[in-house]
Amino acid sequence: MAQTAQPFSVPVIFTELDHEPKNTWTDYGPPEKRTIAKGWVKEEGRKAFTVDTVWEKDIRIPLRDGVELLADVFRPLTSDDKPVPAIMPWSHYGKTGTGIQQLDMFPWRVGVPRSETSGLEKWEAPDPAEWVARGYAVVNIDARGAFKSGGDLYVYGTQEGRDGYDCIEWIAQQAWCNERVAMAGNSWLGTTQWFIAAEQPPHLACMAPWEGLGDYYRESICRGGIPDHAFWDLLMNWTCGPGNREDAGAMVEKYGTWNDYWEDKKPKLRNIVTPMYATASFSTRLHTEGSLRGFQLSRSSEKWLRWIVTQEWHDLYRPENVDDLQRFFDKYMLDKDNGWEQTPRVRYSLLGYNRPSIVHMPADQYPPAKFRYETLFLDAASGTLGHSKPPTESVVEYQADLPSENGCSFTYTFKEYTELCGISKARVYMSTPDHDDMDVYVVLRKLDRNGRELWHKNIPMEDLPEGTTVEDIPNHNVWRYIGPNGRLRASHRAVTYESLEDLGPDEYNKLMGPAYVYHPHTATQPLRRDQIVELDISLWPGGIIFDAGESMRLEFAGQGQVLQDFDGVNEHLVNYNVGRHRLHTGGGYESQFLVNLWRSGQKDNIAERA
Repeated sequence: MAQTAQPFSVPVIFTELDHEPKNTWTDYGPPEKRTIAKGWVKEEGRKAFTVDTVWEKDIRIPLRDGVELLADVFRPLTSDDKPVPAIMPWSHYGKTGTGIQQLDMFPWRVGVPRSETSGLEKWEAPDPAEWVARGYAVVNIDARGAFKSGGDLYVYGTQEGRDGYDCIEWIAQQAWCNERVAMAGNSWLGTTQWFIAAEQPPHLACMAPWEGLGDYYRESICRGGIPDHAFWDLLMNWTCGPGNREDAGAMVEKYGTWNDYWEDKKPKLRNIVTPMYATASFSTRLHTEGSLRGFQLSRSSEKWLRWIVTQEWHDLYRPENVDDLQRFFDKYMLDKDNGWEQTPRVRYSLLGYNRPSIVHMPADQYPPAKFRYETLFLDAASGTLGHSKPPTESVVEYQADLPSENGCSFTYTFKEYTELCGISKARVYMSTPDHDDMDVYVVLRKLDRNGRELWHKNIPMEDLPEGTTVEDIPNHNVWRYIGPNGRLRASHRAVTYESLEDLGPDEYNKLMGPAYVYHPHTATQPLRRDQIVELDISLWPGGIIFDAGESMRLEFAGQGQVLQDFDGVNEHLVNYNVGRHRLHTGGGYESQFLVNLWRSGQKDNIAERA
């Protein structure tokens, strides 16, 4: 590992990249211009190009520091005479159907037929065959340090923001472009939109972050102050490029508290003023909170949020969603008076698990105003959640360092039809007799009337091959969603106000709600053995429907209960816990759960269903 000087208080650790491009179906070379004829397909069964298309291959885009990035441009042949707007998906994954990540690596392509994509799309990005036919150019770029682009490869940060700015301005200057550029895509391609839009490129007309992290440290690689880089190590091991890559996993192990390096990985959301169409889902273990933060905390006055009930890749290529995105793009890229502004600012969804989900309910805000926060108290003696404070103190204990240990749980049974929406918070009093710290993991599950644990299918069964059964569905987070979750290392328990430019505490609390907890993570507070401490743990936004007689169960454990996205991650997870954890309730220890609910005796007060 090499350490490279950077403008931070700590040196940045870099790891050498594999220098050979991975999974390429077309060679890199000097810039060239090709024509894709109407009807061309990459291979049998793929989506065809339905208009004559110019493919400018391996063009060079110069950046302000002299580094050149390689890109492919797909645009209508008619754009030589009639300029078109451009869509720029940004990532290091490979610019045109290259790289390890492909839908084909997942069972049944997560319900996306091969006929719905051309094979020339960047991973998690809009398909050129689709969007060129709709009158747009798609500019697929290999980010700095990826494949044959120059420089070292970075993990988010202002460097990617500046690079994206330069590319947008370069695209806008091309003769075939109408000087308007949009961004679009899932995951990394959503996260980097926050960084790029925060730089305020003059020709960025609008953005479509369809899920993305809003704070790399707090939401993923050190969520709750607990290092969690196994997924990122695997993901970054799939990268390739001419130089080195930033090793965020090594950085979090060496610098586990907040500093200016991690601050650079947190996008300046208050700098974003671009019109925005964002999506969010519950199914991801990465983006749920970040998608909401980006929407709520940006200063964009024209912004829309759509909550989805499927996995993000499945949602990206659905024809009805592509049509919806085009209406947004047409409004801001082509000045079409198409009524987009009448779209509800929020379309929220709630998961049914064992009953139909509620999909795309219109609302003026998130969570909708009809929901009210309720406080339920934990009772260790009965293992229940209740409206009354337990009068006497009780304690429940679990072994935190054993994978087989289920932890402890608290159950609440609903007497009437109830909907849950938004962020929840557990405030618990805990101790350990065996160590100077505790990593506490929390998850909220839905139980049916018989007390059976339920999970939500992220890919609709009707989109899987005939004969597929529930038992065939992989035990991965891409496919199965358990419920809202949170985590916290006890030594990181300090709570503070997130100070943001031109956003006071009252407005901030209105946007994020009373259950959102912001931990500074700037210093540690080790425990004394048997010291009882108060822990505030936010659970990511949830959306759950409960019928009368069904229950929610709040679970605490010494290891994460959320499923992983890929095989090979679990083997590298680290449980830092030692010994036993004790959770104290009742008496002077008002352990409680703050949850946002709407209760009704009417089951038919529901709109569109999935």
